[in-house]
Amino acid sequence: MDRLHRTRLLFGNDTVAQLRKSTVMVVGCGAVGSFAIEALARTGIGHLILIDSDSVEESNINRQLFALGSTVGMPKVAVASARIHDINPEIQVDALNLFFDEKTELNFAPDYVIDAIDTVPSKIALYRWCNAHNIPFISSMGAARRTDMQGIQIVRLSQTRVCPLASRIRKIVRDEKLPDFDVVYSSAPLAGNTVHGHEFGSLITITGTFGLMMANWVINHLAKK
Repeated sequence: MDRLHRTRLLFGNDTVAQLRKSTVMVVGCGAVGSFAIEALARTGIGHLILIDSDSVEESNINRQLFALGSTVGMPKVAVASARIHDINPEIQVDALNLFFDEKTELNFAPDYVIDAIDTVPSKIALYRWCNAHNIPFISSMGAARRTDMQGIQIVRLSQTRVCPLASRIRKIVRDEKLPDFDVVYSSAPLAGNTVHGHEFGSLITITGTFGLMMANWVINHLAKK
């Protein structure tokens, strides 16, 4: 039996072959993105493009899959790439240690994009890029300050409620007349307080669920092609 035996039992050989030919770009390799990347790799996506400019910090260990005592100080994309190749050495990985913004120039077109970015300007820049190149994408809204998994769902951005980040994004998208798109968000009440300036507390069960739900969404989309 090979690495994808159980996936093949579920989807069949043709779909597994289709997933192997697919390219997914994940922007942001932190709390949400790391779990999305893990799921994509273990399901057999053949080409992963990873974008992140940060290095692993000790404070990441509570919620980020790539954050370990042994990886503190290392670029997140490098840690992610090594882990993917340990999962499946046949996966092609392009690890780009860069900060995505409106000046970013990319010369490829993935089949799908997962937005796991923290900063609003970078998220908007990615939406513009995907829209300009007609690339489908799904975006993560705010996963911090939540402890209840019951409210996590995938909807269109225009259908989001409660989430402060989604509210900011909706206004910008509306003002720029960008098309509506899919997001994962939580309708659960906010919990906890702001500490150390503008940092928020977060729980791995919530951020991880965000990432896994986006990966599942993309995998099923690609499987239906």
